[in-house]
Amino acid sequence: MIDSHCHLDFADFDGRRDQAVADAVTAGVHTIINIGIDLDTSQRSIELADQYANLYATVGIHPHEAKTTRKESIEDLRRMAAHPKVVAIGEIGLDFYRDHSPRADQRRVFRQQLELAVALDMPIVIHTRNSFGDTLDIVSEYAADLPGGVFHCFPGHTEDAYAVFDLGFVISVGGVITFKNSQMGRVAAEVPLGNILLETDAPFLAPVPHRGKTNYPAYVALTARKLAELRGVDVSEIEQVTDRNCRKLFGLVETFGG
Repeated sequence: MIDSHCHLDFADFDGRRDQAVADAVTAGVHTIINIGIDLDTSQRSIELADQYANLYATVGIHPHEAKTTRKESIEDLRRMAAHPKVVAIGEIGLDFYRDHSPRADQRRVFRQQLELAVALDMPIVIHTRNSFGDTLDIVSEYAADLPGGVFHCFPGHTEDAYAVFDLGFVISVGGVITFKNSQMGRVAAEVPLGNILLETDAPFLAPVPHRGKTNYPAYVALTARKLAELRGVDVSEIEQVTDRNCRKLFGLVETFGG
């Protein structure tokens, strides 16, 4: 299995990072993609990718940090993106729920990073909260020139997912699908499996029976099991198809031969 989105660089894992990676491997998680949310975490993601053979990194600036982002920040991302284990620009997008940065700044920085991804021919990892329509509209302007992307921790309804697929993008689902009456679970049960990635968003959003506690990359196996239950298929099919989807998006096909 692949955990397509986690934050192992966060302080939650200090002192237990090695164990978290080892436990993931034991659980059958052979690849982990660590996600940058600002310049510091993007650099730490690269350092982790250098440290662990089964980790890859993304570099990006989360909408929360847009207000402090300058033109020089985008150039720093460009430099970091040249690292051979950086597989995407992200997580980037819009967050109108917390509004930690003014919305005009969020849109500006989102567009700057989309332009960077186009220039570098790299896929993107998208964060959207209470902003799906605006996010989709902006992404639509660039989608034809991008090699793909993923709407992580997908917040929308089934029809929203198909709007994402129409752009050539995919969605990712995580531990939320194990929660009672989860909208994400309903979407994951209905849309084509070929458009889904698995993620944890560790240390956040741990699946049942660990809800409310620290999430770990190993727990992506619980999400895979729940998705198999929702779709009425064997978990091996979930693993095979979602792994293939992730390898294709992030250019890992040659690495894993599938």
